[in-house]
Amino acid sequence: MINLMYLVLTAMLALSASAEIFNAFFKLDKGNIKSGQIVTSSNGEIKKIIDKQADTYKTDENKAYKQKADQVISMANDFNQYIEDLRNRLIEESGGVDEETNLPVGYKDQSVPTRILVGMDPSDDSEGMKLKAKIDEVRAQLLGLVDEKDRASFESALPLKTEPIPEKTEKKNWADYNFYQMPVAAVLPMLSKFQVDAKSSATALLNYFLNKVKGETIVMDKYNVVAKAPKGYLLEGQKYTAEIFLSAYSSQVKNMTIKVDGKSLPVKDGKAQFSETAGRIGTHKHTVAITLTNPLTGKAETTKGEFAYEVGQKSVAVAADKMNVFYVGVDNPVTVSAAGIETSKLKVSAPGLGIKKTGKSSYVVHPTRPMKEAYIIVTGGDKPVKKKFRVKKIPDPVPMMGTGPTARGGRIGSGTMKAQPGIRAELVGFDFDARCKIQGYEFTYQKKRQDPVPIIVKGERFSPQAKRMVMAAKPGDVYYFDKIKARCPGDKAGRPIGSMVFKIK
Repeated sequence: MINLMYLVLTAMLALSASAEIFNAFFKLDKGNIKSGQIVTSSNGEIKKIIDKQADTYKTDENKAYKQKADQVISMANDFNQYIEDLRNRLIEESGGVDEETNLPVGYKDQSVPTRILVGMDPSDDSEGMKLKAKIDEVRAQLLGLVDEKDRASFESALPLKTEPIPEKTEKKNWADYNFYQMPVAAVLPMLSKFQVDAKSSATALLNYFLNKVKGETIVMDKYNVVAKAPKGYLLEGQKYTAEIFLSAYSSQVKNMTIKVDGKSLPVKDGKAQFSETAGRIGTHKHTVAITLTNPLTGKAETTKGEFAYEVGQKSVAVAADKMNVFYVGVDNPVTVSAAGIETSKLKVSAPGLGIKKTGKSSYVVHPTRPMKEAYIIVTGGDKPVKKKFRVKKIPDPVPMMGTGPTARGGRIGSGTMKAQPGIRAELVGFDFDARCKIQGYEFTYQKKRQDPVPIIVKGERFSPQAKRMVMAAKPGDVYYFDKIKARCPGDKAGRPIGSMVFKIK
């Protein structure tokens, strides 16, 4: 469908190069990029499953398929970067990116794609022919990772390939046929489609490897008895219920018997259910014997263990849903549980904190200042319950720009630098729904072998002056972000959060 759409747009472009036609190319390019992001995310999830399966069923064959999966991911990433560098070169040599529209300035330019990808006299040394060779090389490498007996079926399954040019054509080679006198706006979606094809080809191989590493037997070499109960502390008269199973649990387990205190229990899907009515106050212990016929050896093996539950009286418990710390400026969820006491009879207060009920046993605490000691008090039971907490400021956020391993600084491409709208403050490892905002920073641009030029930027996004400095990025240039200040929920003033340095490679 993408190929057909591209051919139609190309034909229309040849008749009338209107703004609508170019907009269609931009939309197609954005669609390709979005599709590529989705496929990349899917490939990452498949890779995780392959790793888990291979680590669970440790064989030389599974280890080899896991390594091949690593190679596929690496090939797809390298090819994606190769195309990205080629795209950035076309954009930069045709005038760069327009600051207002964020589109290539020279999107109508036909000379730059022709010069770079075809050459003034079409030859096999052009970047276009190198691209063809790269596509053919990656495709061959991917096919080489497939088992020889399955390779033929993958010939048509891999979308990454180059189509031969028609026999009756005046064009001298593949690059001349595909890119000669094509505008930048038309070439970009062609390149992004190759990126999607590479990632989709990786998906085909990853799914193939996933099917290869699936375990075919139930692996249980060590056993532990587990009693899973909704609760282990009961009131008099309540019924105790527990599911008893092996820790190396599988619903496929057959020929297993479970006995509690010598009495057999019905087994279904590898589990048995035990229940009895709670009697006297105190601890109640039971012994378990589980006999399993090992599917690998055919030998019956018995594992013994015990479990216990306690019968008690009414009580009240208070627990912070996150941790025993409250943070200023955010909603801190709290659960108040009461065994044997009606929820409507409980009264919950938090002096100096401010607390609001959000559900049957759920509350939210929203403190406005740090405190060394704070308390939630629950009354309505046999005696008041007083739970101590600490109240702290939200931890310092981390300054970042962009994504990936270079978000905190390092060597990045000029195209990546030019695509950034500004910087942000990230709360790394903070479990609450909160966002810190950049108040301002000192931004310094140092061209290669020239004096640094510092300016002050307010807010997160680059100012017009800063954006011009960013768009001038070339290899060897350095960008400094110093004196970065951010303000988090609950802060009365901004706080310093560090600095970053980026060098254009």
